[in-house]
Amino acid sequence: MPEQTVHSAASDPAGSADLADAYRSWSTAAAAVLAKSRRIEVDQLPDTPEALLSTTTPEGLTVRPLYTRRDETTEPGVPGRFPFVRGADPARDVLAGWRVTERFGDDPADGEQDPIEQINGDILDAMMNGASGLWLEIGGTIGVDDLPAVLANVFLDLVPLTLDAGTQGIEAARAVLAVKQAGLAAPEAATPTAATTLSFGFSPLTAAFSGRPTVDTDAATVLAAEVAGATGAGSVRAFRVDGTDFATAGANDALELGLIVSAALAHLRDLTAAGLDAASALGQISFAVSVDDDQFAGIAKLRALRRVWARVAEVVGAPDAGAALTHAVTDLSMYSQRDPWVNMLRSTIAAFGAGVGGADQVTVLAFDAAIPAEQRTSGARFSRRIARNTQLLLLEESNIGRVLDPAGGSWFVESLTDDLAASAWSVFTDVERQGGYRGALEAGWIADRIGESLAARDVEVAHRRASVTGVNEFPNLDEKPLRGSVAGATDVVGATPRLARVGRAFEDLRDRSDAQLAATGARPQILLLPLGSVAEHNGRTTFVANLLAAGGIAAANPGPLTAEEIAAAVADTGSPIAVLCGTKARYGTDGPAALAAARAAGLTRVLLAGPDKEWPDGDDRPDGSLRVGIDAVATLTELSDALAASDAAQPQTPGAQERGEQA
Repeated sequence: MPEQTVHSAASDPAGSADLADAYRSWSTAAAAVLAKSRRIEVDQLPDTPEALLSTTTPEGLTVRPLYTRRDETTEPGVPGRFPFVRGADPARDVLAGWRVTERFGDDPADGEQDPIEQINGDILDAMMNGASGLWLEIGGTIGVDDLPAVLANVFLDLVPLTLDAGTQGIEAARAVLAVKQAGLAAPEAATPTAATTLSFGFSPLTAAFSGRPTVDTDAATVLAAEVAGATGAGSVRAFRVDGTDFATAGANDALELGLIVSAALAHLRDLTAAGLDAASALGQISFAVSVDDDQFAGIAKLRALRRVWARVAEVVGAPDAGAALTHAVTDLSMYSQRDPWVNMLRSTIAAFGAGVGGADQVTVLAFDAAIPAEQRTSGARFSRRIARNTQLLLLEESNIGRVLDPAGGSWFVESLTDDLAASAWSVFTDVERQGGYRGALEAGWIADRIGESLAARDVEVAHRRASVTGVNEFPNLDEKPLRGSVAGATDVVGATPRLARVGRAFEDLRDRSDAQLAATGARPQILLLPLGSVAEHNGRTTFVANLLAAGGIAAANPGPLTAEEIAAAVADTGSPIAVLCGTKARYGTDGPAALAAARAAGLTRVLLAGPDKEWPDGDDRPDGSLRVGIDAVATLTELSDALAASDAAQPQTPGAQERGEQA
């Protein structure tokens, strides 16, 4: 990628001096706060305040705590002009904003109405209530022959339409072209825009990785070359290079961007080999990109994609045709099955990032999208309406779409965009060294890289450094279990065989707990042994209870205990495992006696809440500790196994089951 020119301090020496003074003042104040929080002197800090407060993204990019005019880069251009960082469409209607694209055909029909009539009615209702783009899944409820009825009374020259037809892609594309040709004409007052594009949705290269059914690449290329000469420039786009295939499998943002650009380049080569010039070939390609609940990453991701794709267009000699048409889709892998209502918040943040980042179309998946359809407690219409209204709130109440590229000029966003673009370009060039996208895919290079990215993400989630609200943090153990048992990932609507949801390991433990509850009337349970007053132990009893609940284990809290009261508490709960909860000072005074009493009461394992170093010196020590930073998945799995083994060795009595329910 071409390097960005940093603002020259010499051009404004007085301002630079003031900035340097202000930065030193901030650094001094930040150092004082950091030293105070660590209970050390300022000169004992291991690094500078900026380094200590910096964070690292999954791509390895450094995000600093403070960005100033020192980080200013050259002007990134204007919307609609190379390098298109600030947007592909300079004439987008700021009153309408981006296209609110709703997906149909992926849910079973409700009620006794003819499913095709129902889908057409749902489409028209959605269009009347804020949807401005359509995305149809073909091959399930909707067949190719049903397309005229499904699209009845829809103005296809005003509404962008995206198809997802799998192996029937060619047939579906020709059917929609016929419907469009014979369909309704737009009212004279309405004007089609660059965003009103018909996308055939062909994504054979990315689908080859994820395992989705897909169209033949050669046949898709032939049709793309055919329509490129018969329709307006860019009004029909055959290929939709789908980054969600990589993101839902665990790819980080840079990896996703680098891979879709490489796949798009492979299509570009195929199209030019079929006789299209570079500009026409570029006009047959669009992109689908995942967005998650990191809003700034989403903003930078879309801006970086446009920069990188514009560079590809420049290299092939058609820079003015390098505007990447983007369809942002909320990332299915971030959706939880547990506490699914939190998904509404996740999708709101994701949609905000997509809109501010300049996506041409945005699809918000239903808040219960991660739950198999037969186990959902909400109807499909309700879920779709919530997803649609999420975007309408952003557009019509928050007015997010009124400004093109509102994040442009932000020192942080511009720096993150440049860094992410450079990282994505590095991935792209690595793929090209493997022989291009197809070579990298066949060699297993892509799967290996995504596997590494997924493993790194799983470590962050398992150690709870990455929080998933309602799953690994703040779980609700009393949440009503899902109806039936959760089947494999492929039973989730829209999922691919490679879907790797962020909180799946914790939710597997919750499923295991639900199964035990259904079979025995009680969840696995661990006894808490609070030491000292509520003020002393409450922080750690709360921490331990939340940690255990994340793995489906109930915490029995009898309140503050003395060593003499521990035996009765153990007998009452029947749990073979307990956790001592208190302060470091209380461990020093009451800990050894409490530990001895717990062992005498027959507990097979006694754990400590907090770091091991807080336990006083001595030979008898707890059997482990529950503290911040541990591998929670491994710990909770091991505890669940131990509790299950104990239950198998000594079956619960009805009384014990009743006590477990009460706990």
